[in-house]
Amino acid sequence: MTGEINPADQWRTRKWEVPRDVIGAWIAESDFGTAPEITAALHEAVDAGFLTYLPDHAGAAAEDACSRFLQLRYGWAVPTERVHLVSDVVAALRITLEHFVPDGAVVVPTPCYPPFLTTPGRVGREVVTVPSASVDGRWSIDLEALDAAFAAGGRLLLLCNPHNPLGQVMTPEEQRAVAAVVERHGARVFSDEIHAPVVYPGARHHPYAALSPETAAHTVTATATSKGWNIPGLKSAQLILTSDVDQRRWIERDIVPRLEGSILGAVAARVAYNSSVDWLDDTIAMFDANRHLLGRLLAEHAPTVRYVVPEATYLAWLDFRACGLDVDPAEFLRVHAGVMASSGRDTGPGGEGHVRFNFAMPPELLERSVRAVGAALAGAAAGRAAGVRGAVA
Repeated sequence: MTGEINPADQWRTRKWEVPRDVIGAWIAESDFGTAPEITAALHEAVDAGFLTYLPDHAGAAAEDACSRFLQLRYGWAVPTERVHLVSDVVAALRITLEHFVPDGAVVVPTPCYPPFLTTPGRVGREVVTVPSASVDGRWSIDLEALDAAFAAGGRLLLLCNPHNPLGQVMTPEEQRAVAAVVERHGARVFSDEIHAPVVYPGARHHPYAALSPETAAHTVTATATSKGWNIPGLKSAQLILTSDVDQRRWIERDIVPRLEGSILGAVAARVAYNSSVDWLDDTIAMFDANRHLLGRLLAEHAPTVRYVVPEATYLAWLDFRACGLDVDPAEFLRVHAGVMASSGRDTGPGGEGHVRFNFAMPPELLERSVRAVGAALAGAAAGRAAGVRGAVA
């Protein structure tokens, strides 16, 4: 019957909507579930029939929990009234474009989160890309090109920190260098910090808006529980307004009425921030082990793939440019290795020849993935050596 779901597919996540013989390593979801405290709270809410429009008290509780988490985790004091629930980071960006920076070009350093390249155009805005430079495996924003983009009419910089797909965490020095260019042109920053909960030992997340009164005044920040606690489908991100002008505008225009929020998302966000930080840290430890395991596996099975161990996120930025492929490596992996990763081409200039690989999976599945990648690359190399036409494609 039309509309029925195969029972075997009923609880397959988006990440695993791939052919049965393909390993899903593409979309930013984790295979490790979510915190039991969140699961219990959601069951309790459903059992209580808490499925209405979002009441003020539930929204306020989630916003207060976010505010306290920001203080405890990063030392960033954000008043609760400056935290606002929105559905996700793309919604936060659209709100910023419509209400806080309503004109001018949007400046996007690349490689980047793909919706940064497409969302501005959907609301009639020009996108100016600023390709980043990689030196010894560390990427940085080209400050001269950034300066030129603002001089040519750019008004809003889209900043992603921790970075998706690069897995880097900006240092305060790197952030201050960017801020100086932004201030010189009187521009604004949209700071996507939804991956901030997943940062590994040796790195530390510094919220961009917390750097100085100037960055607070020119920044709109988006954060969320979606990545750290693996609940993106609950649609409860947080928009943080550190600009007094933006905050007044939010109130005057009632930009996102609270009743439009996700009631179960608010429940989950409150519990994540208040009661599930230990689970988060335990999960980060599993990701941490996997990021190093991935390095060892690549060195053994696919040594021509360049990999810099990420400082944050469970996303690896893999460089296939030395592998001799004449096709997009993401397509090569899908066809020849049975591994579905995200194409670097979608991340803009500088992403060519790369893939974003999600390593938030059980270690044995990670090993199987890398072995398959290594075997596919070895087969392609042997085919080239033998002069077999079409050995790669």
